[in-house]
Amino acid sequence: MKKNQLNKKSGRPRVLIVGCGDVGLRILPLLCGALCDPAQSGRHSLRYRIFALTSQAERCPELRNAGATPIVADLDQPHTLARLAGLASMIIYLAPPASFGMTDTRSRHLAATLSGAARMVYVSTTGVYGDCAGALISEVRKVQPQNQRAVRRVDAEQVWRAWARRTGSTLSILRVPGIYAAQRLPLDRLKKGTPALASGEDVYTNHIHADDLARLVLHTLWHGRANRVYHAVDDSRLLMGDYFDLVADRFNLPRAPRSSRAQLQTQVSPMMLSFMSESRRMNNNRIKDELGFRLRYPTVADGLAL
Repeated sequence: MKKNQLNKKSGRPRVLIVGCGDVGLRILPLLCGALCDPAQSGRHSLRYRIFALTSQAERCPELRNAGATPIVADLDQPHTLARLAGLASMIIYLAPPASFGMTDTRSRHLAATLSGAARMVYVSTTGVYGDCAGALISEVRKVQPQNQRAVRRVDAEQVWRAWARRTGSTLSILRVPGIYAAQRLPLDRLKKGTPALASGEDVYTNHIHADDLARLVLHTLWHGRANRVYHAVDDSRLLMGDYFDLVADRFNLPRAPRSSRAQLQTQVSPMMLSFMSESRRMNNNRIKDELGFRLRYPTVADGLAL
């Protein structure tokens, strides 16, 4: 019996999570408590069967305890992925590309393996737009990646678009900015006194709370339109230094000193400097008006008030 036939006969919709890190672990309890059709919450309905892909066998107990059936396979080793073909009718792809090259070989390996129509949410990055000089941008803006990390993400988006066309699947893409939560704040940076950009040279950054992102991923899995891009961002439109100040004030830490861009070239890592070289403000109307999504933490200030 083929796996996709087993999926239909079992009666339980199957979800595959690829890359089950912090956000994936936040998604699991939401899925475990969700009905297969949220609109039918007042009626009897079957729950999901959830699979989580991991390359680390030692993570299997953690994933089982969270409600998922772990599958040990490696996106960098395509021969380990064969059992995923036709396994699930709903796919959440959270795994990052490899840290080198101009293509996302991990997406390419999995896309070549997956067969049969499915619904997929691919979690990408707002970095695909490059520097927008602080402009307010919507999802129709042309991508213009300016570093290899973003180039790999653009490649991944193209790979999954082609896969969706080939298999007749429904693909929705979430472009995600900086994710924050209690364990994902720049506290060490503030304690070390690492400088931020002077206000006259500062860049706009965008944010979303990890819990809101987990909820939005599922909302998009259920309601996202085919071949559609959505900005997974909150309502904040903060300069980077102002974000650091918010966090510092919340935790009674000294605010970051400010330096010119020229001075920062010798004070921060090349990766951090690249983040400080791109400025954009993201319009999030599409997730609100089209998907009907409501943020639990509309601003960073709301998220830090916990």
